Amino acid sequence: MVTGCAGFIGARVTEMLLEQGCEVIGVDNLNNAYDTRLKEWRLARLVAQPGFVFKQADIVDSGQLQDLEQSGDIEGVQGVVNLAARAGVRESVIDPWGYYDTNVTGTLNLLDVCRRHKIEKFVLASSSSLYGASAPIPFAEEAGTDAPLSPYSASKKAAEGLCHVYHHLHGVDISILRYFTVYGPAGRPEMSAFRFVQWIFEERPATIYGDGTQRRDFTYIDDIARGTVAALKPLGYEIINLGSNSPVDLKEFIALVERLVGKKAKCEYTPAHAADMDVTWADITKAKQLLDWQPQVPFTEGIERLVEWYQQNRDWAKEIATR
Repeated sequence: MVTGCAGFIGARVTEMLLEQGCEVIGVDNLNNAYDTRLKEWRLARLVAQPGFVFKQADIVDSGQLQDLEQSGDIEGVQGVVNLAARAGVRESVIDPWGYYDTNVTGTLNLLDVCRRHKIEKFVLASSSSLYGASAPIPFAEEAGTDAPLSPYSASKKAAEGLCHVYHHLHGVDISILRYFTVYGPAGRPEMSAFRFVQWIFEERPATIYGDGTQRRDFTYIDDIARGTVAALKPLGYEIINLGSNSPVDLKEFIALVERLVGKKAKCEYTPAHAADMDVTWADITKAKQLLDWQPQVPFTEGIERLVEWYQQNRDWAKEIATR
């Protein structure tokens, strides 16, 4: 079962599982946290594939999950990949309650489904934002996470804690994956990759928080999905970074998009946001050791694929709200 199956990462993980011959129950509430046309585009690609069953449900609503249980849909499920989440650092400052509900209560509900149905494997999507501003660079999984900078990162830390409890008390095998700045075709529209491609293509003002020297460990969607599928193996209880281990500064990224699109960005600078980190940088030693995983798609190639996707879908992608 993949929750958040119509989301950016959830859809690609589901595709990869189906390609490997797995049967997948996809769960998503199809909310309007961002333009639903993106979710509909992703979901349409899934429902056409054999082995996929879609169930519209909200993981925060325990009654809706119980309906799934009573219908028998959960019988035979061997693993749960929880990719249903409210994501985004700045947005979480505006609605911390919504983030807590989905990321904490939703995770708890799913963990208890695993307990009741003796589902052996649970994978949680977590975030590099847990490392905050004081962790040594590059970020290793053993670094402290006690000083989150946003409600989003605090909610993910709470979800990680619940995972440890259910592993300790109930023996659920759990992989927690801390993702680093995921980008690629049909990505989330509030993320920098989608935003700047759209803004530069459409010659709209491009908002830069701070001076543009902040660095992000951009990681291509296919690499993230491949690592997520690999983490379904029995591991006991592990926290694992999935990142590129090669941060790129924002100005370098903008210059690449300008070159690929053939237009100059109309940059507008605004003060840095208090919830933003100056740099994200993944130590991926553990992922290599435990999952035999490392990123395969170079940054330039990944951005080329995103630009190509945008060109092919520009008639509606240009209308997606990015602010």
